[in-house]
Amino acid sequence: MIQVTHLSKSFGDLQAVKDISFTINKGEVFGFLGPNGAGKSTTINMMSTILPSDSGTILIDGNDLKKHPEICKQLIGVVPQEISLYDKFSAYDNLWFWGSLYKVPPKKLKQNIDKLLELIGLSDRKDDLIESYSGGMKRRINIASALLHNPEILFMDEPTVGVDPQSRNRIFEVIETLNGQGMTIVYTTHYMEEAERLCNRIAIIDNGQIVSQGTQTELQQQSGVKEKIEITFESISKVPLEKLQAQLQLKITQANNVISFECDANKDLARVITTCNNNNLIISDLQLKKPNLEAVFLSFTGKQLRD
Repeated sequence: MIQVTHLSKSFGDLQAVKDISFTINKGEVFGFLGPNGAGKSTTINMMSTILPSDSGTILIDGNDLKKHPEICKQLIGVVPQEISLYDKFSAYDNLWFWGSLYKVPPKKLKQNIDKLLELIGLSDRKDDLIESYSGGMKRRINIASALLHNPEILFMDEPTVGVDPQSRNRIFEVIETLNGQGMTIVYTTHYMEEAERLCNRIAIIDNGQIVSQGTQTELQQQSGVKEKIEITFESISKVPLEKLQAQLQLKITQANNVISFECDANKDLARVITTCNNNNLIISDLQLKKPNLEAVFLSFTGKQLRD
């Protein structure tokens, strides 16, 4: 559906995006995960015709964005990071205005507005002025305004920043509904839990470069991060950590009475428990810790995402 090759963009001496390439398949949610300033917004702005690229090619459904921008614009909807609404208009009037810019026929536009207001859960507030809306409600109207012309692709640039939990959950449900109907969604975020919940594939981006991309399972395999068996003991003062490490040949870390064994739990769980029992260690709690996206991100970039 989207093919990007050797894309770059600079602002003066700052190279915001550095020779990135990726493909987005039809009907998937593709996420860009990275900290603020990583190049996520610049990338999505080039893909959605807001910014020109310095070099590289962008194909949208086979159409070269530079050669056929008008065709591409009809295929895409854009939810920008900044809210683009008129405070002194009602929600309905805002949607009517934005829909008219896409030249949607009036009868069809009315149907689309009613359908989208129902989807985002704001039908009962459609006649209220935007200035009376909460930040999360404005975000939802912002999303609806990008869908009025029934695009095949939806670009979403951090659409949940600063919203309340109720609106965030509603936005997640909207995304899942749209994707379930076959829409391709390109989603930027610096929230791990959003990428984990929503995205079929993820590109980890840092300092303008894609350091890795794939499904969450593929990213885990590429990173080499393993799952852990985390065991809490009643007391471990009598058994040196080095002894357990030598017996098990696993990477082990300790924090007070808790020892973490980095391993393949399916293969190693039984022998970890047996070795602990043989060393007279009394287990009070045991948990399996699957590798999460935060651990994978840390492995690729050497830093926490919140940094």
